[in-house]
Parts: sequence; structure tokens; C-alpha cells
Amino acid sequence: MRAQARSHHRLAEVAKAQHGVVDRAQLRVLGYSDAAIGRAATSGRLHRVHRGVYAVGHLRLSAHGRCHAAVLACGPGALLSHSSAAWLWGLAPKLPAPVEVVLQTGGHRRDSICVHHSRILQPPDRALRDGLPVTAIPRVVLDLASTVPRRHLERALNRAEALGVLDVGEIDALLARAGRHPGIGALRSALSSHREPSFTRSGLERRFLGLLRDSDLPMPAVNAYVCGFELDAYWEAERFTVELDSYEHHRSRAAFERDRAR
Repeated sequence: MRAQARSHHRLAEVAKAQHGVVDRAQLRVLGYSDAAIGRAATSGRLHRVHRGVYAVGHLRLSAHGRCHAAVLACGPGALLSHSSAAWLWGLAPKLPAPVEVVLQTGGHRRDSICVHHSRILQPPDRALRDGLPVTAIPRVVLDLASTVPRRHLERALNRAEALGVLDVGEIDALLARAGRHPGIGALRSALSSHREPSFTRSGLERRFLGLLRDSDLPMPAVNAYVCGFELDAYWEAERFTVELDSYEHHRSRAAFERDRAR
């Protein structure tokens, strides 16, 4: 009885670390035979989530639990990826269904999991977040670039920048070795407004330039000095300027009003 109690305790610890799920290989390491796994499933201690993957105690899995179950079901080396990875990193508002996972090679089809395959996965593309193996952020946005609308990709990039986790250099390094990945062109285009040139300072300016670019309008000089005034966007030939400031940007009503007078 004591041995059984210890086994149940170890099972609970493993499941807790994995958001409530375990796989058959882990159960065997814990001392469960196939017959014992069957009995635990019959008694309600284990609940099948995917082939070879079980929820411990109940099936009320959190979003993290569903992700971990999908990764376990796809075997060693599997990573949460694409829109699911974007959700885990905080770049998307909700977890999509089905959960998306990427494998280097091989793997079995899973009806309830969206399985991707990639031959260009490298160690820098792998990360761990909340105990889950997941694609690193540069790889996340590259995969999004080939699977979601442009506005969703831009939203993810903007969110990554707001969270302080957008590293353009790391993304460029990935693009250089990405071969013929279908997301390369879209990501390079969307990334252009995040390259933080010395003459652009605010997210509002970057979004404005992206809007001009998408609309095929002529690009202005940005933060240019004209007649002693610094202008946010200036078209010299047309002698036309646009100011992009807001009260929140200035942090004070006086500063805001001074710009209006200028």
C-alpha cells in the first residue's frame, strides 16, 4: 500500500508540472504497467486525452494543459507552434483550436492536433515557456507570416514589441537560414516598420508609415527639421506635413497645446 501511495504521489507531481497531463512513457517510468494504466483509466484516475496521453484525475484541462497534451502526443522533439505558440508567448489573445505543433521530421497524424513539419528547425528556434516546449519568438512570427492574415501578423509583432521581446536581429538571422519558407516575404515586409531607424521614435509613427506603404502613397521625411521646427512627417515637394502626436505621448496638456500652436 505504501508503494502504491508513493507511486500515486509521484504521478501527481509529474502531472502538476505538466499542467495535469502525462504520457504512457512517463507512466511506465513511474512503475505503471500497461495493465495498471488500464485499471487507472477504468477507475477514473486517468482520462485519455490523445493516444498515449492522459489527464490525471479529471478532464477539465486548462489551455496550458491542452497544449502540453498535444506536445506529449506528438512525441520527443515536438514544439508548440504557430498560433498556439503566439498565444503562449502573449502575442495572441486566445488559444486556437486545434492546438498547433511542429515536428522536425516524421510523426503520426493526429486528428485533434494540427501537426506541422519543418526541416529547418535549429536549437535557436526552440524555447521553454511555462514548462512547455515551444518555438522561439522569431520562429513564431515566421510561421505566422505564412498562415495568418497580414493584420494578425502585424498585431503579433506590435505585441512582441510592447512586451519587449521583439529582437529584429534574431529574426533577420532566422530569415537568412530559412530557405524557402513561405513566410519569408510577408515577414520581411511586416518587419520593415519595426526596424527602429534613428529617425523614427514612436509606435504611432511606425504604424503611420506602414499605412502609407500599404496604400502605395509616397513616403515622407520623418522627424525632419524645417524652418527650425521638427516635423513628424514632411513631404517636401508638396510642402505638406502631418503631426502624429497625442496628449498621452506628451504627458502634459501644456506640451500638447504648444505643439498645436506650432
